[in-house]
Order: sequence, then structure tokens, then C-alpha cells
Amino acid sequence: MARTRRRNRQTVTIDDVARQAGVSAMTVSRVMNAESGVRDATRQTVLKAVNALNYQPNRSARRLAKGADVHIGLIYANPSDSYLGRFLQGALEAAQASDNHLIVDICEDNTPAAHVASAMRLAKAGIAGVILPPPTSSAPEILSLFEELEIPVATVANGTAGKSSNDINIKDEAAARSMTQYLIELGHSRIGFIKGPSDQMSSTMRERGYRKAMAEAQIEIDPRWVAEGHYTYRSGVTAAELLLTTTPRPSAIFASNDDMAAATIGVAHRHGLSVPEELTVVGFDNSPSAISVWPELTTIDQPVSAMAKSAFNLVLSKVDQGNEADKEHGFQQTHECRLIERGSSAPVNP
Repeated sequence: MARTRRRNRQTVTIDDVARQAGVSAMTVSRVMNAESGVRDATRQTVLKAVNALNYQPNRSARRLAKGADVHIGLIYANPSDSYLGRFLQGALEAAQASDNHLIVDICEDNTPAAHVASAMRLAKAGIAGVILPPPTSSAPEILSLFEELEIPVATVANGTAGKSSNDINIKDEAAARSMTQYLIELGHSRIGFIKGPSDQMSSTMRERGYRKAMAEAQIEIDPRWVAEGHYTYRSGVTAAELLLTTTPRPSAIFASNDDMAAATIGVAHRHGLSVPEELTVVGFDNSPSAISVWPELTTIDQPVSAMAKSAFNLVLSKVDQGNEADKEHGFQQTHECRLIERGSSAPVNP
């Protein structure tokens, strides 16, 4: 029975849909590509015919027939400029290497309404697939809309990715745990932590890694040693001010991204503290911020550009597979990250 359904679905053509809906094949094509200029009533009639016939357009065949390049979309809402720069670099390099194009939509507000608006803008632009870095990678409104439109998606750092999703990631929890263990091995026990925004899974996983390492070392965490940031330099300044005015203050601060770690070094200098002699500061990402401060940051190297390339190539492969793509079983790829030791960390000063 399953084989019969599959065979019937593959034999349905755009002309069959057009006859069922009583419109031209061109109108069906415009509806399937979310183009403007189609009346709502006509659009609904076409979509009903698509559902009734279980029609699934073969994007790969359409691409080859037209001889057209593929346009891959990207929705960006991450507050870190350094993350954006490296992510765009990787995605653009992948687009250039494959002779395709990247269309970027900046989502100004990380809200459901803004998510839907960004997704619709890209759909109307005729994208063949989309890559989603955090936090849009876990936005249910975006994911469900592209699923409904049958536009392939590759997410980056979607910590809740299911078996049918296509996700590129790192082991955030393990990396943060190893960084905290590194600080403990240097003799630090009063280790402050600046976490990221609550709407990003990486923030949760990195804090979990920090807490797990502290628990394994049987070090009790003073609640005043944990402050919330938003992956921005300004939020790092605010969080570092809170941590450095506690008594006793931390001897080391682990910021969950480099922008906030760089801010912490600046605040430490303003308080007259020498880094790393009086305060060790470490970060996460190995972004340009890590080597633009003094002393340079000890950090976790997250290969953001490589992850963006992988996401672009993954969604491009799904586009080329068309109807033959396995929609029940996704693809997850984990990139390696490593601890890079620089001048901002040192053994605890007794």
C-alpha cells in the first residue's frame, strides 16, 4: 500500500494540479513559489488541489530545467556582531564555491511575529532552502512555516533537534565543562560565570557544563557568582560589574562568549585589577574579540565559519535531492571545538 501511494505521488504533475484547480500551470507555479500577484481565493483553490493530489514539486528537476542558480536564505537575529561576521563569511564562501547565492534577512526582534515576517519575506523571494543560526534555529514559527511550504531547512545549534531535523552543532556542555575544569586545575574555586540569553540553547548548555564541573569538584556555587548577559559587550559590562563588587569576589570569571569576556577585562582594569595576576578571565567562541583585547583571551574555539559552510552545503544537498530526500531521518553533524590558552588565565593568586 505504501509503495502505491509513493508511485502515485511521483506521477502527479503540475499540469494535473492545474486541471484540478481550473487554472494555468503558471498560476500553480506562482503559488508554489509563494509569489505575489495571485488572488487569495485562487491561491486557496490551488493549495486544496495540491493537498488533494498530494503533489510535491521536484525542486532539483525545476532547477536543472531552468539552468538557474539556487538562492539559499538565512534569517539572522543573533546579537553578537562577531558571530554574524564569521557565520556570513562561511555561508558566503560556500555559496561562491557552489556558484549559488545567499539571501540574508535580518530579524530585528526575536519575537514570533518578527520570525514569521522574516520567513515570509524569504519565501516570497523564491528561496530553494534556508539556513538558520541561533536563535532562529529553534524558533518554532519559522520551522513550521518552512515545513508547510516544503522548503528544506538546515539549522545550526538547535539543541532540541529531532531525528528528522538537519542540524550542525558543537558539544556546548562538554566544552564549557572542560573550560571550568581547566580553571579548577589552575587552583580557582571562586569561579564566576556570565551566562547568555535564555532564548538560546547554547546558553543553557554552557551553564550546565559550568555547573556540572563545579559539582564534580565539590565546589559550591555562590548564587552571586552567576550573572546573566545577552552575548553583547554591553551586557558583559553590566554582568562583570555585579560579579566584581561581591565579597569575596571571584578569582576567575568564565563568560559564555568572547564579547562578554572582553567586557569583563575592561571592567577589571577599571577596578584596578590586573589580568591575569589578580583575576583570570576566559571566554567562548574564539572570535575576533579574543585577540583584540589585552591580555588576549583564553577561550573555546568554536568553528562558526565551518559550521555555516556545512549548513549551506547540507541544505543545498536537500534541494538537489528534491522528492528523493529522506524526510523521516535527518542529518546531525557535530564539529569539534578546543580550548585555546592565552594570556588572560593564570594559576590562582593565593
